Amino acid sequence: MNSCSRVACKGDWPSGLNTLFSRIKPRTNCRRGPGAAPCHSRGRATAAGEKHRRTAIDLARKVRQERAAPTAAEAPVSGQQRRVMELKRFSLQLQNVHPNVLAKHLHRSVLYQGKDVVVINKPHGVPVRDDSKVTSISSVLPVLSKMMDGMKIKSDSQLLPCLGLEKETTGVLLLARSEEAVEHILNLHRSNQVERKYWVITVGVPVPSEGVIDIPIIEREVTGPRPHYKMALSPLFRMNAAGDGVTKVRGHRQAHPAVTKYRVLDSSSGCSLVELQPFTGVKHQMRVHMAFALACPILGDHKYSHWSKLAPQKLPERVLGKLGLEQSNIRYLPLHLHARQLTLPEASQIDINVSCPLPKYFTHTLKRLHLNPPDEKDDK
Repeated sequence: MNSCSRVACKGDWPSGLNTLFSRIKPRTNCRRGPGAAPCHSRGRATAAGEKHRRTAIDLARKVRQERAAPTAAEAPVSGQQRRVMELKRFSLQLQNVHPNVLAKHLHRSVLYQGKDVVVINKPHGVPVRDDSKVTSISSVLPVLSKMMDGMKIKSDSQLLPCLGLEKETTGVLLLARSEEAVEHILNLHRSNQVERKYWVITVGVPVPSEGVIDIPIIEREVTGPRPHYKMALSPLFRMNAAGDGVTKVRGHRQAHPAVTKYRVLDSSSGCSLVELQPFTGVKHQMRVHMAFALACPILGDHKYSHWSKLAPQKLPERVLGKLGLEQSNIRYLPLHLHARQLTLPEASQIDINVSCPLPKYFTHTLKRLHLNPPDEKDDK
């Protein structure tokens, strides 16, 4: 008799073994002999396996549904918050992507291509000069040069940055095709033959509405819990003790002459769209002149909105309401400083005049603050 038939007729065992047999669990994978009855334990195991598989499928489906459904505890995100977060992610992607990817992006953003110079639209958050931490524009210029020449293997052309922009600044970036072209452009710049115009959004309305700021700038150390360095004003005149006039003071040897022309294009909601034209190239010149000379810091300038501390820019409640932001999210607000226009003479005596479109986040901010940029025909 095989094992399955013995299990089926347990009562034939001697009475003394029935108790012992009752403690033994039936075997589930018994072998059946010819003509033996089917083993029901295998059917039960199969049913249990199917039930287990159904449970796993249901669990996986539930997990997918939970991932797809929005979390009720999440706070609603405004459109402006979503835009600044997207900008932050976009900037980080550009800084950390493969150099070929950044080169392709810059190739698509070429604004002017000539014999001696090339003008591109610089994206936000990408440094021009080499930076060991992130991918810079300088590091991908050899690849960009080959792309502009049709990927020719024997191409000897090159691109060199000149009159660079700060990492957080967007807009027209001038590149030269040779060392001689770089030197020529620098000579033009020193003789004020290169005209650069920037658009900024300021917190506050400059008074008067246009003028020239001629105040030297010097780098100073800010002491405190977190010591750091900032560029600061180094004026040559100060108010006298009587308060009815100014007194000339001795200029600091390390101060740099800095001259910025400004013009208010529009004002609304306690903010302004201002056109700036720097005549000198001191580090952070426009940011310092707007923040400390006119008391109208640039929107998103977290460095120069305060003097004694390092903290996100503090915005008035009215401006926060217009932007649809809370103060806790202001650290994500980018610097609204855009290189709008570049004009320089060329050997052919035909001036190169290039205008750069505003970045998306800049345009959205203008709309939220009800600031209207001038028409192209009025933009002088």
